[in-house]
Amino acid sequence: MAPMRTSVLLLASVFAMTTQPTNKAIINVGTPPLGPYSQAVKAGGLIYISGTLAQDASGNVAAKGDIKGQTTNVIERMSALLKAAGSSLEQVVAVTVYLKSQSDFAAMNEAYKGFWAKEPPTRTTVVADLVLPDALVEIAMVAVPAGAERVAIHPTGWSTSPSPYSYAIKTGDTLFLSGLVSRNGKDNSVITGDVPTQTAAVLDNATEILKAAGMTLANVVSARVYLPDGATFQQMNETYRKYFVSAPPARATVVTGLAGPQYNVEITLVASTASKRVIDDGRPANPNLSAAIRAGDRVYLSGMLGNTAETKGDVPAQTRETLSRIRGALTAAGCTAADVSDAVVYLTDIKTFQTMNDAYRAFFERDFPARATLQTGLVAPDGLVEIMVTAGCPAK
Repeated sequence: MAPMRTSVLLLASVFAMTTQPTNKAIINVGTPPLGPYSQAVKAGGLIYISGTLAQDASGNVAAKGDIKGQTTNVIERMSALLKAAGSSLEQVVAVTVYLKSQSDFAAMNEAYKGFWAKEPPTRTTVVADLVLPDALVEIAMVAVPAGAERVAIHPTGWSTSPSPYSYAIKTGDTLFLSGLVSRNGKDNSVITGDVPTQTAAVLDNATEILKAAGMTLANVVSARVYLPDGATFQQMNETYRKYFVSAPPARATVVTGLAGPQYNVEITLVASTASKRVIDDGRPANPNLSAAIRAGDRVYLSGMLGNTAETKGDVPAQTRETLSRIRGALTAAGCTAADVSDAVVYLTDIKTFQTMNDAYRAFFERDFPARATLQTGLVAPDGLVEIMVTAGCPAK
């Protein structure tokens, strides 16, 4: 593991942790963020760390330097947050890496792999524009506290991943899978073909990984689908529905670049053996996804949009409508906005970041969830913002 910078260690000695009635703890190392997000949130046995960019020794944003330096800086800062939350890099179960440029993938990997000597966390890597123009990489993490169960899952007969990630990590009743692309697990060869072919290959691989963990596709509660070409959305859906014929998981689908140009789709899944219930939020059923899924005391919401005839072209209005729909799904699940632990915001134009933030801040008010914000394409033609959240609240 690369040595941690002295400044980061000093910052780790000062942090704020506020326990909420919802059993949610807010964790900030050093100066709390100015934006409507918490650096980390500890809830329901998991630690969610916001999408993190490179910063200088004083905590000011200074996203400069090459991809290796930025990757190292980001992970060292996240290590300090994990320490403040009673965890460590060795307890990370899932990582999402957002790269500004596909060409930086190999160099990012070189810096990244030095932080995990064995059983690295699951990982998804996609290409997206970031909030700061000089930022080359943003990383979000999910971890478990020190001493909590963390078991790497590897299907029998499969080769080791060509990149530094485990295929799946199990903790308690929850299984995190890496972002899967169309590769043959036994020899890592690429499975070429169109989007339906590659989608089937991805979900066949997911089935094998789930089986190795004692689960099936019926245990999947949340999915994130990444497509380089939004025009292939319906093709992906036609194949996807064959694998999730009833009670499909909550899902968000966005248009991003992938780490390799040979891939047409990447899918990240979360599964659970906890009691599963589809949440009806009162809107028409969608054959491709459930509005929300409750698995035990955790609720996974689909990516919500607020594009209507009245909100067309208006980011603040779409954000407010999106959050209104999120509130409806949370209420139907027996939760509130205060129970939200983690969020990802997809914007079609990063220039609308501040106007989105204004509406977002008003919705959560305080004790904000962890969050990553990216510029991606959306599959809804008039959609300008999509928000996906995870909440933790005891079933009633």
